[in-house]
Amino acid sequence: MAHLLHIDSSIRGDSSVSRKLSARAAAVWRAAHPGGTVTYRDLGRDPLPHLDAAGGLANMVPPDQHTAAQTETRALTQELVNEVKEADTVLLGLPLYNFGAPSSVKAWVDHLIALGLSIDPETHAGLLGGREFIVLASRGGGYNDGTPREGWDHAEAWLPHGVASMGLEPRFITAQLTLAEVTPAMAELIPLAKESLAAAERQIDALWSPVSAGV
Repeated sequence: MAHLLHIDSSIRGDSSVSRKLSARAAAVWRAAHPGGTVTYRDLGRDPLPHLDAAGGLANMVPPDQHTAAQTETRALTQELVNEVKEADTVLLGLPLYNFGAPSSVKAWVDHLIALGLSIDPETHAGLLGGREFIVLASRGGGYNDGTPREGWDHAEAWLPHGVASMGLEPRFITAQLTLAEVTPAMAELIPLAKESLAAAERQIDALWSPVSAGV
């Protein structure tokens, strides 16, 4: 039976574009996989603990030497890795905050990186490959080539490297200029914002269709 892991990370609630995109993608997935199951994790509303001095070294210390805090951290890592391993498809809603990924997403990646769980301890090969990893990204501004802030989107640049050691390969579907309608200085960009959102929605709607799958 097909299984989906659906993750959101925006803190903007119902106004979040990345949440709307990830919800749309989850609906398309469900339609294409009748009877499929879904695990949902909301990093924006229920963030993971960041790695700290008390338990943060859990994935670098032998289990028989763990402190109580390290044992707790390792158990959380095991839970998060299992969520990915059980999924055929992972959807991640990824807004851009201050030109980078939300710290909650960084914490999620930090917890996932673990020898023996997500990385083979002998070969160092990633153990989470072979599944779809689709990122529904939103950007308040514009960061395309030739724009004043070209190269300022460090979330999309970072994530593929952050998860590479585990064998995950993200595919990005992005809507940008999402703040145009609520930012007077960006009013002239509203048509481009609508065009970007519509293009992202079309890409989402084509996911898991017979044509996009080459059937």
